[in-house]
Amino acid sequence: MNLLHWLAPWEPSISVVIASLVTAVLFIRGGLTSRPFYRQKLCFWAGLLCLYLASHTQLDYYAEHEFFIHQLQSLALHHVGPFFLVLACPKATLLAGLPLPGIRLIHWVSACLPIKCLTNALFHPVVSVSLFVGIIIFWLLPAIHFIAMLDWRIYRLMNWTMMLNGLMFWGCVLDSHGRKSPGCRIGMMLAAIPPQIFLGAIIFFAPHELYPIYSLCGRALTGISSITDQQIGGLVLWMHAALMSGAGVITVIYQELRQPRLSLGDSRQKTLIR
Repeated sequence: MNLLHWLAPWEPSISVVIASLVTAVLFIRGGLTSRPFYRQKLCFWAGLLCLYLASHTQLDYYAEHEFFIHQLQSLALHHVGPFFLVLACPKATLLAGLPLPGIRLIHWVSACLPIKCLTNALFHPVVSVSLFVGIIIFWLLPAIHFIAMLDWRIYRLMNWTMMLNGLMFWGCVLDSHGRKSPGCRIGMMLAAIPPQIFLGAIIFFAPHELYPIYSLCGRALTGISSITDQQIGGLVLWMHAALMSGAGVITVIYQELRQPRLSLGDSRQKTLIR
């Protein structure tokens, strides 16, 4: 098998292709005027590539036939990919890549009162953490997971909701220019750790097979038993909860240490000038 085979989609999705292409073109077009830093470019392309590889290559086949690979896919869609995309701070570059009518439409939508109220509600710390953890728990409920892995429409809905929710959460906690204090954002990431570890422990220590759909559909890796597969998947969920939140906390601390602060003399001088 050559590299092209692994990059070929297992189940082609026009929505993934369009979303990836539009995002890439906007970033390239906007980069001609906004001039993003090299670090921003690296993080953006790493995040976009991570999301695309996890959802539109042969990895998707293995994610449908091995539970622990499905958990690795969820890690990429819900954590790693969104984390790097948000870390790139691509908002200004993407906006610069939009045509003028698109920019006006975004400003008009963001200025609507219902949209503002909905945004404030979704990005409230309690709601944001609850959604971030709740969507993982929901899609891992055995009955829900069984249906999602059988119906390709629900399967894609699961992947899209994981990705969009990841972008929302990491966009909220890594935004150093937002209204939330560093302590609040760090607290949000720490609060998301225990439920994920608890869920991972339940899956790991389960004495029986929780997700028989993988055995019914045939496993891609025949050398791994169903219980071992389940235990590895539980460990993936268990470990990445702490690792990704830890990386987020370090990022917030680093952002604050780099934040330019006015000295007392400069502050007084600005006050006198005003």
